[in-house]
Amino acid sequence: MEFRDYYAVMGVKRDATQDEIKRAYRKLARKYHPDVSKEADAEARFKELGEAYEVLKDPEKRAAYDQLGANWKAGQDFRPPPEWGQGFEFHGGGFTQADASQFSDFFESLFGRGFAQAGRARSGFHARGEDAYAKVLIDLEDAYRGATRALTLQSTELGADGRPRVRQRTLNVRIPKGVRQGQHIRLAGQGDPGIGQGKAGDLYLEIEFRPHTFYHVEGRDVFVDLPVAPWEAALGATVKAPTPDGAVDLKIPPGSAGGRKLRLKGRGIPGSPAGDLYVVLQVVLPPADSEAARAAYKAMQQTLAFNPRARKGV
Repeated sequence: MEFRDYYAVMGVKRDATQDEIKRAYRKLARKYHPDVSKEADAEARFKELGEAYEVLKDPEKRAAYDQLGANWKAGQDFRPPPEWGQGFEFHGGGFTQADASQFSDFFESLFGRGFAQAGRARSGFHARGEDAYAKVLIDLEDAYRGATRALTLQSTELGADGRPRVRQRTLNVRIPKGVRQGQHIRLAGQGDPGIGQGKAGDLYLEIEFRPHTFYHVEGRDVFVDLPVAPWEAALGATVKAPTPDGAVDLKIPPGSAGGRKLRLKGRGIPGSPAGDLYVVLQVVLPPADSEAARAAYKAMQQTLAFNPRARKGV
């Protein structure tokens, strides 16, 4: 089935007003009316024009058609999306199945189901609004404690004059404790407005963590690099280690090497189960920036039989 661009049929832009659509129809209807037109394809063009006007003349029906998006081109192979038609409700009288049969398969695939019910016509319909999606940036600490964030959203709706307009609104969103990177929070009824008496869609917020100076996150696990002195790594020590939930005492085992990971169970992002916090040791050498420091390094050189490249065979 081919997609039909009703705006192209009417010769108007997608943001045309209802008055502009009406004027375009009257002009083209006079041109292609089979009783007066000398055009070879007048009857087909007149039928196509009537179908386009049937959809675009009513702001609600037009908004439903616009839900298909502006990426389709006339003649492209078209199948209605799976969610199309959910929540549609047809009313009215006086428009029979025989009347409906004058329209194309494309039209029938979008609106025909309502026409086919016991010969009833539709003078309008109701449709659930589309779901909306947005990203919300939070700090890692928000995932540990929960937070409330103000979120400003923009959406497009059809105004009373038939022109699309941008609506801006601000929501205070509660960020639950234990939320993960990439997780979606559903806010029921906060998506795009419905058509007619249709309910509004839902708003889905995708959680994204701001880059952090200390930590990086993998799922619910959190990683932090911890600088330690050579003697702390070699001899063992108890030092303060940062976590997003506050500093803790960390015991460094004797003989620890740089890059060693020490696991703090359950100290990652809260949940069931909670993630873990991994402290990655980074051995930091004191600078040899004084005579005393250089003397200490020379004493180590003479005292310790240490070759860091022994495993490399050199």
